[in-house]
Amino acid sequence: MTWSLNKMLASLHADIERRLQTVRDTIGHPGVLGDGSEAIWLELLERYLPERYSVARAHVIDSLDNISQQIDVVVFDRQYTPFIFVVEGQKVIPAESVYAVFEAKQVANAAHVKYAQEKTASVRRLHRTSLPIPHAGGTFAAKPPIRILGGLLTLDSDWSPAFGDAAEKALKADVGDGVLDLGCIASHGHFVRGGDAFTFFPEAKPATAFLFKLISMLQFSGTVPMIDVDAYARWLQHSD
Repeated sequence: MTWSLNKMLASLHADIERRLQTVRDTIGHPGVLGDGSEAIWLELLERYLPERYSVARAHVIDSLDNISQQIDVVVFDRQYTPFIFVVEGQKVIPAESVYAVFEAKQVANAAHVKYAQEKTASVRRLHRTSLPIPHAGGTFAAKPPIRILGGLLTLDSDWSPAFGDAAEKALKADVGDGVLDLGCIASHGHFVRGGDAFTFFPEAKPATAFLFKLISMLQFSGTVPMIDVDAYARWLQHSD
Protein backbone atom coordinates (compact mmCIF):
# COMPACT_ATOMS: atom_id res chain seq x y z
CA MET A 1 0.00 0.00 0.00
CA THR A 2 1.29 3.46 -0.92
CA TRP A 3 0.34 6.14 1.58
CA SER A 4 -0.46 9.66 0.39
CA LEU A 5 -1.13 12.57 2.75
CA ASN A 6 -2.73 14.53 -0.08
CA LYS A 7 -5.15 11.68 -0.83
CA MET A 8 -6.02 11.20 2.84
CA LEU A 9 -6.81 14.90 3.33
CA ALA A 10 -8.83 14.99 0.10
CA SER A 11 -10.74 11.89 1.16
CA LEU A 12 -11.64 13.42 4.52
CA HIS A 13 -13.15 16.49 2.87
CA ALA A 14 -14.90 14.45 0.16
CA ASP A 15 -16.57 12.29 2.81
CA ILE A 16 -17.91 15.31 4.72
CA GLU A 17 -19.16 17.08 1.59
CA ARG A 18 -20.79 13.89 0.27
CA ARG A 19 -22.58 13.23 3.54
CA LEU A 20 -23.82 16.81 3.84
CA GLN A 21 -25.07 16.70 0.26
CA THR A 22 -26.79 13.35 0.86
CA VAL A 23 -28.62 14.75 3.87
CA ARG A 24 -29.72 17.76 1.82
CA ASP A 25 -30.88 15.65 -1.13
CA THR A 26 -32.75 12.95 0.80
CA ILE A 27 -34.29 14.57 3.90
CA GLY A 28 -37.29 16.80 3.34
CA HIS A 29 -38.27 17.84 6.87
CA PRO A 30 -36.38 21.03 7.85
CA GLY A 31 -35.91 19.98 11.48
CA VAL A 32 -34.61 16.53 10.61
CA LEU A 33 -32.46 18.05 7.86
CA GLY A 34 -30.86 20.37 10.38
CA ASP A 35 -30.28 17.56 12.86
CA GLY A 36 -28.59 15.50 10.15
CA SER A 37 -26.22 18.30 9.20
CA GLU A 38 -25.34 19.01 12.82
CA ALA A 39 -24.61 15.34 13.43
CA ILE A 40 -22.08 15.27 10.57
CA TRP A 41 -20.17 18.29 11.86
CA LEU A 42 -20.32 16.99 15.43
CA GLU A 43 -18.90 13.64 14.36
CA LEU A 44 -16.10 15.29 12.37
CA LEU A 45 -14.94 17.36 15.34
CA GLU A 46 -15.47 14.59 17.88
CA ARG A 47 -13.31 12.25 15.81
CA TYR A 48 -10.44 14.58 14.91
CA LEU A 49 -10.07 17.12 17.71
CA PRO A 50 -7.59 16.19 20.47
CA GLU A 51 -9.12 14.19 23.33
CA ARG A 52 -8.97 17.13 25.73
CA TYR A 53 -11.96 18.55 23.81
CA SER A 54 -15.52 17.25 23.73
CA VAL A 55 -18.19 18.28 21.26
CA ALA A 56 -21.97 18.41 21.73
CA ARG A 57 -25.20 20.19 20.90
CA ALA A 58 -26.00 22.03 24.11
CA HIS A 59 -27.08 25.05 26.08
CA VAL A 60 -24.45 26.91 28.10
CA ILE A 61 -25.19 28.14 31.63
CA ASP A 62 -23.35 30.35 34.11
CA SER A 63 -23.20 30.49 37.92
CA LEU A 64 -25.62 33.45 37.96
CA ASP A 65 -28.33 31.27 36.37
CA ASN A 66 -28.10 32.86 32.92
CA ILE A 67 -28.38 30.48 29.98
CA SER A 68 -27.50 30.74 26.31
CA GLN A 69 -29.59 29.92 23.31
CA GLN A 70 -29.30 26.32 22.12
CA ILE A 71 -25.98 25.91 20.32
CA ASP A 72 -25.60 23.42 17.47
CA VAL A 73 -21.93 22.65 18.07
CA VAL A 74 -20.15 23.41 21.36
CA VAL A 75 -16.46 22.58 21.73
CA PHE A 76 -15.77 22.30 25.44
CA ASP A 77 -13.28 21.01 27.98
CA ARG A 78 -13.96 17.60 29.46
CA GLN A 79 -10.74 16.99 31.34
CA TYR A 80 -11.15 19.82 33.87
CA THR A 81 -14.93 20.30 33.78
CA PRO A 82 -16.44 18.81 36.96
CA PHE A 83 -20.03 18.54 35.76
CA ILE A 84 -22.15 18.44 32.64
CA PHE A 85 -25.91 18.49 33.21
CA VAL A 86 -28.15 16.27 31.09
CA VAL A 87 -31.84 17.17 31.28
CA GLU A 88 -34.14 14.89 29.28
CA GLY A 89 -31.35 14.23 26.82
CA GLN A 90 -30.39 17.91 26.52
CA LYS A 91 -26.86 18.81 27.62
CA VAL A 92 -26.20 21.94 29.69
CA ILE A 93 -22.55 22.94 29.97
CA PRO A 94 -20.96 25.43 32.40
CA ALA A 95 -19.72 28.56 30.66
CA GLU A 96 -16.18 28.23 32.00
CA SER A 97 -15.59 25.04 30.00
CA VAL A 98 -16.43 26.40 26.52
CA TYR A 99 -13.75 26.83 23.85
CA ALA A 100 -15.85 27.42 20.73
CA VAL A 101 -19.44 27.52 19.46
CA PHE A 102 -20.77 27.03 15.94
CA GLU A 103 -24.10 27.33 14.18
CA ALA A 104 -24.69 24.62 11.54
CA LYS A 105 -26.91 25.45 8.54
CA GLN A 106 -27.42 24.13 5.03
CA VAL A 107 -26.46 27.40 3.37
CA ALA A 108 -24.64 30.60 4.24
CA ASN A 109 -26.58 33.84 3.84
CA ALA A 110 -27.02 37.10 5.72
CA ALA A 111 -29.86 35.78 7.90
CA HIS A 112 -27.89 32.69 8.94
CA VAL A 113 -24.76 34.72 9.67
CA LYS A 114 -26.85 37.04 11.86
CA TYR A 115 -28.38 34.03 13.63
CA ALA A 116 -24.90 32.58 14.28
CA GLN A 117 -23.73 35.95 15.61
CA GLU A 118 -26.70 36.14 18.01
CA LYS A 119 -26.06 32.63 19.31
CA THR A 120 -22.35 33.29 19.74
CA ALA A 121 -23.10 36.49 21.67
CA SER A 122 -25.52 34.61 23.95
CA VAL A 123 -22.58 32.45 25.08
CA ARG A 124 -19.88 35.11 25.27
CA ARG A 125 -22.07 37.34 27.48
CA LEU A 126 -22.34 34.69 30.18
CA HIS A 127 -20.46 35.15 33.45
CA ARG A 128 -17.38 32.96 33.89
CA THR A 129 -15.57 32.31 37.16
CA SER A 130 -11.85 31.67 37.60
CA LEU A 131 -9.99 30.52 40.72
CA PRO A 132 -6.31 30.68 41.71
CA ILE A 133 -4.50 27.43 40.92
CA PRO A 134 -2.61 25.74 43.77
CA HIS A 135 0.73 24.09 43.04
CA ALA A 136 3.62 22.60 44.99
CA GLY A 137 5.34 25.96 45.46
CA GLY A 138 2.28 28.07 46.23
CA THR A 139 -0.55 29.40 44.08
CA PHE A 140 -0.82 30.68 40.55
CA ALA A 141 -3.06 33.72 40.12
CA ALA A 142 -6.50 33.13 38.63
CA LYS A 143 -6.19 33.22 34.85
CA PRO A 144 -8.58 35.34 32.81
CA PRO A 145 -11.20 33.36 30.90
CA ILE A 146 -10.14 32.48 27.37
CA ARG A 147 -11.81 34.11 24.37
CA ILE A 148 -14.59 31.85 23.07
CA LEU A 149 -14.38 31.24 19.32
CA GLY A 150 -17.56 31.58 17.24
CA GLY A 151 -18.38 30.38 13.75
CA LEU A 152 -20.73 29.12 11.05
CA LEU A 153 -20.72 25.72 9.29
CA THR A 154 -22.63 25.11 6.05
CA LEU A 155 -22.64 22.97 2.92
CA ASP A 156 -23.38 25.71 0.38
CA SER A 157 -23.99 29.44 -0.01
CA ASP A 158 -26.85 31.60 -1.26
CA TRP A 159 -24.24 34.18 -2.30
CA SER A 160 -22.67 34.22 -5.74
CA PRO A 161 -19.76 34.29 -5.45
CA ALA A 162 -19.75 32.50 -2.11
CA PHE A 163 -16.94 34.73 -0.84
CA GLY A 164 -17.58 38.26 -2.01
CA ASP A 165 -18.78 41.65 -0.83
CA ALA A 166 -22.11 40.27 0.42
CA ALA A 167 -20.42 37.69 2.63
CA GLU A 168 -17.99 40.24 4.02
CA LYS A 169 -20.78 42.74 4.73
CA ALA A 170 -22.78 40.13 6.66
CA LEU A 171 -19.77 39.03 8.71
CA LYS A 172 -18.85 42.63 9.56
CA ALA A 173 -22.38 43.48 10.69
CA ASP A 174 -21.45 42.37 14.21
CA VAL A 175 -17.89 42.99 15.36
CA GLY A 176 -18.80 42.92 19.05
CA ASP A 177 -19.89 39.98 21.22
CA GLY A 178 -21.29 38.13 18.22
CA VAL A 179 -18.35 38.43 15.85
CA LEU A 180 -17.53 35.17 14.06
CA ASP A 181 -13.92 34.01 13.98
CA LEU A 182 -14.01 31.26 11.38
CA GLY A 183 -16.33 29.09 9.37
CA CYS A 184 -16.66 26.60 6.57
CA ILE A 185 -18.79 26.48 3.42
CA ALA A 186 -17.97 22.90 2.49
CA SER A 187 -18.69 23.34 -1.23
CA HIS A 188 -16.57 26.47 -1.60
CA GLY A 189 -13.97 27.17 1.10
CA HIS A 190 -13.49 28.53 4.60
CA PHE A 191 -13.03 31.96 6.21
CA VAL A 192 -10.97 33.26 9.13
CA ARG A 193 -11.09 36.57 10.97
CA GLY A 194 -7.88 38.40 11.72
CA GLY A 195 -8.16 41.73 13.51
CA ASP A 196 -10.88 43.75 11.78
CA ALA A 197 -10.65 41.84 8.50
CA PHE A 198 -11.94 38.54 7.17
CA THR A 199 -9.85 36.37 4.88
CA PHE A 200 -11.59 33.98 2.50
CA PHE A 201 -9.97 30.79 1.26
CA PRO A 202 -11.65 29.30 -1.83
CA GLU A 203 -10.20 25.81 -2.11
CA ALA A 204 -10.70 22.18 -3.07
CA LYS A 205 -10.72 20.67 0.46
CA PRO A 206 -12.60 23.18 2.66
CA ALA A 207 -13.73 20.83 5.44
CA THR A 208 -10.18 19.58 6.02
CA ALA A 209 -8.71 23.09 5.85
CA PHE A 210 -11.30 24.36 8.34
CA LEU A 211 -10.58 21.46 10.71
CA PHE A 212 -6.85 22.17 10.69
CA LYS A 213 -7.41 25.90 11.21
CA LEU A 214 -9.73 25.25 14.16
CA ILE A 215 -7.17 22.94 15.77
CA SER A 216 -4.50 25.60 15.30
CA MET A 217 -6.66 28.31 16.87
CA LEU A 218 -7.57 26.05 19.80
CA GLN A 219 -3.87 25.41 20.43
CA PHE A 220 -3.37 29.14 20.94
CA SER A 221 -6.46 29.46 23.14
CA GLY A 222 -4.72 27.77 26.05
CA THR A 223 -6.64 25.94 28.77
CA VAL A 224 -9.95 26.96 30.28
CA PRO A 225 -9.78 28.54 33.76
CA MET A 226 -10.28 26.66 37.01
CA ILE A 227 -14.04 26.80 37.59
CA ASP A 228 -15.43 28.00 40.93
CA VAL A 229 -17.68 25.05 41.73
CA ASP A 230 -18.90 26.74 44.93
CA ALA A 231 -20.42 29.55 42.83
CA TYR A 232 -22.71 26.96 41.26
CA ALA A 233 -23.25 25.08 44.54
CA ARG A 234 -24.75 28.21 46.12
CA TRP A 235 -27.92 27.50 44.15
CA LEU A 236 -28.46 24.44 46.38
CA GLN A 237 -29.45 26.89 49.11
CA HIS A 238 -32.37 28.27 47.09
CA SER A 239 -35.76 26.89 48.11
CA ASP A 240 -37.09 26.70 44.54
